[in-house]
Amino acid sequence: MRNIALRIQYDGTDFVGSQWQANGRSVQGALEEAWEQLTRQRQRFTLSGRTDAGVHALGQVANVRTETGHDLRTIQRGMNAHLPDDVAVVEVWEAPDTFHARHSATRREYRYLLQPGPCELPVLRRLVVHVEYDLDGAAINQALQVLLGSHDFAAFAAGSPDGSTVRTCCMACCQPVELFGHALLAVDLAANGFLHHMVRNIVGTMLLVGSGRLESSQVAAILASRDRRRAGRTAPAHGLYLMKVVY
Repeated sequence: MRNIALRIQYDGTDFVGSQWQANGRSVQGALEEAWEQLTRQRQRFTLSGRTDAGVHALGQVANVRTETGHDLRTIQRGMNAHLPDDVAVVEVWEAPDTFHARHSATRREYRYLLQPGPCELPVLRRLVVHVEYDLDGAAINQALQVLLGSHDFAAFAAGSPDGSTVRTCCMACCQPVELFGHALLAVDLAANGFLHHMVRNIVGTMLLVGSGRLESSQVAAILASRDRRRAGRTAPAHGLYLMKVVY
């Protein structure tokens, strides 16, 4: 029995999410269908984490336990031949038997892309979130610093999470980036784990900071309150990217 790991990229626009669901296309479903066509085996794939409908990934990781005799190059080429155009396997490797795409992960990195300006650009509309007003990137960056370290992130969690809401954040910054020659702002976050909608709720709060409707100093109080109602709205899904999973 082999344990095959795969690094996957996808455009999340037309998926109901990464995890298999009965009500539409999922990334997991696409992977399992392609695997069955390639190997004639029906196997369950494990993903490193769940992404919502509309969320993209450059570094999603999955693993599958299999008895296939295909070599790694054949697995990558064969999977990509059977996968739809909005998913690709960019790397395949032989993982130890103890490797688990989700439980073995020690760090996940996300990026959220924002396009401030008066006009939404058609070429970016599925890739970044447009805001009509200017954003103070320095103020956002300052506010993000209070998230570093171990905290209870209940104020940025959706619903009533099961288990602990404490996470350790090891990267939180806002920086200018460029895509197709257009100036954007990127909010980068990395932690040992994320609660449901945690990144999008943090970004929604940072939009208040960047627009001057919330002082940077108030973010610490929101975090300490553990009260979701005090934080900003959930930012749209299509600006969010799972960039990397570290093991």
